[in-house]
Amino acid sequence: MQRYFSDEPFSVEGEAVLQGEDYKHIVQVMRMKVEDQVIVVAKGEAFVTMITEISSDTVYVKKEGEALPTNELPVQVTIVSGLAKGDKHDLIVQKGTELGVSEVILFKAERSIVKWDDKKGFKKIERLQKIAHQAAEQCHRTVIPKVNEPMTVKQLIEASVHYDICLFADEEAAKIDNRPRLMDRVQEFKMGDKVLVVFGPEGGLSRTEAESLQAANFLPVALGPRILRTETAPLYFLSAVSYAFE
Repeated sequence: MQRYFSDEPFSVEGEAVLQGEDYKHIVQVMRMKVEDQVIVVAKGEAFVTMITEISSDTVYVKKEGEALPTNELPVQVTIVSGLAKGDKHDLIVQKGTELGVSEVILFKAERSIVKWDDKKGFKKIERLQKIAHQAAEQCHRTVIPKVNEPMTVKQLIEASVHYDICLFADEEAAKIDNRPRLMDRVQEFKMGDKVLVVFGPEGGLSRTEAESLQAANFLPVALGPRILRTETAPLYFLSAVSYAFE
């Protein structure tokens, strides 16, 4: 059954409206009619609804029955991704959404080849947010992950106070025999924890960045003996968390 997100909560009577791109998809692509059913998600809850009316620009729906079971990852994982070339962030956001990421923060890393243009950056964030929205509908999430503008190391450290566990993927840690294994880190997570994990760009984190993060109580984590690409590492991490908890 097709799934859509509503920006507004259901009314007391259990009614909601769908407009814009959702309206076009329902009417022009799916060619739905009154009394057809769709799933509508509002404020983190999903309901089966019936279309009660279709106007020139709005689809009106009314929920039927109780909220559907949630399928959100029981650990809230925020991925920090170093600015990377090409469409790598598209992949991270899309597949990360499918794997349960809660939030994505872009990161102005020392070794990032790509330089962020603050004047044009909002368009890229807008596009990535749309990718997250579409992926959340496709994989039946009840939450659309938020995509945030790039932060510096200093800003990440300041933001870390809002998380229960803070980690950074460390290539150097992966090279030692007694490396801090991902499995061991994940086993320390508890249901409901908010986890922040930092990944470098194509060239990885600089030693200055790694030392700054570690001094701020970020824990290093090794993602196995092989060096993973910047777009692969976050998905590997999310898969491990999903395996451990789901």
